[in-house]
Amino acid sequence: MNPVLKLLLEGGSLTTAQMAQVAGLSVAQVEQHLEQLKKDKIFLGWHPVLDLSREAAAAAAVRAVIEVKVTPERGGGFNRLAERIARFDEVESCYLMSGGFDLLVFVRQPSLQKVAAFVSERLSTIEGVLSTSTHFMLRCYKEQGFLLDGGDAPSTRLNVAP
Repeated sequence: MNPVLKLLLEGGSLTTAQMAQVAGLSVAQVEQHLEQLKKDKIFLGWHPVLDLSREAAAAAAVRAVIEVKVTPERGGGFNRLAERIARFDEVESCYLMSGGFDLLVFVRQPSLQKVAAFVSERLSTIEGVLSTSTHFMLRCYKEQGFLLDGGDAPSTRLNVAP
């Protein structure tokens, strides 16, 4: 495995200088590996992990998870529909799933009404979409492996009286 790719997978928050030191490469070699990974469309970019509950404007955004059932196409399966759904600006992520539904779609919008409009006017009207089930995210406790501070949440269990 490419040593820089391995470091990205295992220690994604390392700087290029730190990667070079760990991998026994020069900084220029690490940057060369990164450029090749970008050309090969393996490394698509850095993604910060943010606790947006502390930022009023960002916290006002509504995040939703939408389960989508679709009819697979002959010769193409789920790919054409999944790619079409993934192209919507509202969609943050789109996954093919096993189980009771086919696609799992993550959406962020400024309001519940905008999420509802996206689902009812754009997503569910696509030919081949059989049904949707929308779940709104109320609070995030862990994001991409990072625990988020509970803020004002009590850190101990409440006393229970008999």
